[in-house]
Amino acid sequence: MSGTIHYRVGITKKQGVFGGFLYLIPLLFLAIFFFYPLLSIFALSFAPEGVVDLSALRKLVSSSYYARILWFTVWQATVSTLLTVILALPGAYVFARYRFRGKSLLQALTTIPFVLPTVVVANAFTAWLGPRGRLNLILMTLLGLDHPPIDLQHTIWIILLAHVFYNYTVVLRIVGGFWAHLNPRIEEAARVLGARPRDVLWGVTLPLLAPAIAAAALLVFIFCFTSFGVILILGGPRFATLEVEIYRQTVNLFNLPLAAALSVVQILFTFTLMWAYTRLQARTAVPLDPRPRRHTQRRVTSRRDRLIVGGNVALMMGLLLSPLLALVERSFTLEGGFGARYYAELFVNRRDSILYVPPIQAVVNSVGFAAVTVALALGLGLISASLLARPGRRRNVRRLQALFDPLLMLPLGTSAVTLGFGFIIALDEPPLNLRASPLLVPLAHTLVAFPFVVRSLLPALRGIKPSLREAASVLGAGPLRVWREVDLPIVGRALLVGAVFAFTISMGEFGATALIARPQTPTMPVAIYRFLGQPGTLNYGQALAMSTLLMLVCAVGMVAIERFRVGEVGEF
Repeated sequence: MSGTIHYRVGITKKQGVFGGFLYLIPLLFLAIFFFYPLLSIFALSFAPEGVVDLSALRKLVSSSYYARILWFTVWQATVSTLLTVILALPGAYVFARYRFRGKSLLQALTTIPFVLPTVVVANAFTAWLGPRGRLNLILMTLLGLDHPPIDLQHTIWIILLAHVFYNYTVVLRIVGGFWAHLNPRIEEAARVLGARPRDVLWGVTLPLLAPAIAAAALLVFIFCFTSFGVILILGGPRFATLEVEIYRQTVNLFNLPLAAALSVVQILFTFTLMWAYTRLQARTAVPLDPRPRRHTQRRVTSRRDRLIVGGNVALMMGLLLSPLLALVERSFTLEGGFGARYYAELFVNRRDSILYVPPIQAVVNSVGFAAVTVALALGLGLISASLLARPGRRRNVRRLQALFDPLLMLPLGTSAVTLGFGFIIALDEPPLNLRASPLLVPLAHTLVAFPFVVRSLLPALRGIKPSLREAASVLGAGPLRVWREVDLPIVGRALLVGAVFAFTISMGEFGATALIARPQTPTMPVAIYRFLGQPGTLNYGQALAMSTLLMLVCAVGMVAIERFRVGEVGEF
């Protein structure tokens, strides 16, 4: 008996040393490729020549131009958030309280816009609402007009609509998932006591939903605050957020100190917002008197139910699918009819091409970068999630996990453009001279993707019974063998979800890639942006074709995630 105890103690000590070593791998990755670039941004902002110089920061404070940019960034994010919450709450109610045919497919379809690259979103809205967009062409034909009746190009309205389109599913999932587990008897009790439906909504339902609504709204605000591709393409030169201005100061003007000062402001805002979001999210983790979905949802039976569900489904289809269908349709539309010429042109390397390689090479580059990103993100995500899911019986282990978890999420609170800018100024000298390395792009993509992998794996890993691991250890299995023969078979589906997340995110990443990708190795989003920046029907058609291909990849990835997700909901 004593020998068994000593054996278990020895195993525990070995696992503790091994686990402590594993902690260093993701922390070292974050230290080199996240914190070091951010510190380099601070150094360039406060001491561009190695001596303290606050002129760039003073320019931000003294210039009304940058004050207007900050005001517009906050203003458009606020209005976009309000519109998204108002339009998505009825849909969240339908998803939370009703069961109907095709619901799971509709839920997957509504998530597609969120995983689309912003350049594809901008392209889809141009194909739907642009001067020669499908909606304008339909109205011109019906009304016999010579000019498009809807002119939203380079206006604030098309930016707001694109943000609603992009973030609708955030409110739908966060609020709808919370709402689905609330006990409906609380509302029924209020009605029995004489409360009118309006009083139940304002006095009971909304107060209970307040933490979830606030968390969803804050997350939408963060995404709109750091909006890049939508503003850059749909807004044109008239509008600029902090994100867009950082890009312009870096690429167009090469004013690195001022770009660094803008990045500091961006970092402070986003970190504060992410801290507030994590606090709010913790309050939604345990809803009041939770009930399984099968007890809170009902079938569509009455005429009122059909009107509510049908109206919201029609809104979702019109708001979320119309731009995507218009994008696909326009990619096959030629001057003389329909055809696949724009797709065929992706394989042609013309002399006057704005790319250094055939456009199809951008697809190959994106797939290659995504494959490397998946390998890196899965490796880091597996290590990190395993350490976070380990039962913490000792206080120091629990404290380490409590510190480790938010550290892993920090890249999600940093804008992609800021990360790309940090790579430019930090990774250009030995021993980290990676500016010319093709590995730089997947490293940036991994920073964005691996937190999603961690959140995909955690629910599955936390569901493994500790007794299974203990039994394997007692039988002589080491930590690696326990992981390979016990944990890995159980978390296989969650691992697949994480891999699809990483692949999809890498394929569509634009903000950081636009800064660090080399001219001869463009990715699909970069190629789309370059095509859109050039005149001519052929360039625009190739942008549409490549956007459609990228949308197809994201759609297949999202359907796969819904198919293989562990449990009813995940942490994303």
